[in-house]
Amino acid sequence: MKSSFVYIVTNTHRTTLYIGVTSNLITRITNHQNGIGSIFTKKYNLKDLIYYEEFSDIKQAIAREKQLKNWKRVWKLNLIKQKNPTLETLIL
Repeated sequence: MKSSFVYIVTNTHRTTLYIGVTSNLITRITNHQNGIGSIFTKKYNLKDLIYYEEFSDIKQAIAREKQLKNWKRVWKLNLIKQKNPTLETLIL
């Protein structure tokens, strides 16, 4: 089965978070970096990947995305910091 991903991108100053889901993380992040994608990510210049989770089932990934989107910002930051304590941009 094909992998799916939930990911979080942010801007240079780490002030805005965007949570998305994709079946091709490298292509999706490249699109964000090139300004291809949602109006929201373009508006706030969200290009830096700081977190992702991999799933074997797209339905699980979509459910996780919806769950995370309902979380408070502080919960999201705590989750991110478990894997990426300094919020550095991840290289794929």
